[in-house]
Amino acid sequence: MRHPVRPVLAGLLVAAALALTGCGSGGGSGGSASDSDAKSAVGGTAREAAGPAGDTAGGGRGTGRAPALTANRIIRTASLTVQVKDVPRALDEARDTADSAGGYVGDETAGRDGAGHERTRVVLRVPTERYDEVLARLQGAGRLLDRTAKAQDVTDQVVDVDSRVASQRASVARVRELMDRAAKLSDVVTLEGELSSREADLEALLARQASLKDRAAMATITLSLTGTPAVRAAHDDPPGFTDALAGGWHAFVTVLRWIALALGAALPFAALAALVAVLWWRIVRRRRTPGGET
Repeated sequence: MRHPVRPVLAGLLVAAALALTGCGSGGGSGGSASDSDAKSAVGGTAREAAGPAGDTAGGGRGTGRAPALTANRIIRTASLTVQVKDVPRALDEARDTADSAGGYVGDETAGRDGAGHERTRVVLRVPTERYDEVLARLQGAGRLLDRTAKAQDVTDQVVDVDSRVASQRASVARVRELMDRAAKLSDVVTLEGELSSREADLEALLARQASLKDRAAMATITLSLTGTPAVRAAHDDPPGFTDALAGGWHAFVTVLRWIALALGAALPFAALAALVAVLWWRIVRRRRTPGGET
């Protein structure tokens, strides 16, 4: 009788132990779930409190990583001086070139230089991807006298400004949240002053961000057009015998003209001197003759 009872008791004990273990495990899981739920609730509350600041910060981080995945931001500028036969026509062609490339005319001035030649200065803004094409067309409009081109990599500046804009937006959002929670008038006044200061800093950063992106997206080309001097020949050929003969004749005529001018200027004085000489000679002659002595 003893042998069958022992296995039964042993089995009951094992079953009870397993039941207790299962209850303990279930209680532990319930505790973990409760902790997770609490943490989730706290995190949700924190996210709700953060509101736009958290979203803005996330957007800022995304913007900060974007330039590393795209092409570098490069500001391209160029300055051209081209000598053309017809300045107005060349200016119209330059405008058409900028328009066809998706750009525009930023500034334009016209006048004449010291020699009386017509000069026009125009600033063109064209997309960076069409910069080389437009530059080649402009310098092919006539005789290229001067060219200066520069390229400045501002990728680091763009990334830095984007990051600072995101941080400043988050800072503004935090101050606004504190203003919503402020109960004292003195706290509200203080927070309003802080908010105005941070919003001003944010606007300055946004302006710099827009300027960098615009200058990187649109290249700047300053084109100076000057007319062909009238004293120069159509081609740069050396002077020949005809040119030398024409130059000599021009010099001879010029000398004769100056001689004639000199004689014309001296003629009244010469006539007066001749008259005085004739009178003096007559007076002297009368004195020498016997009948002329007094």
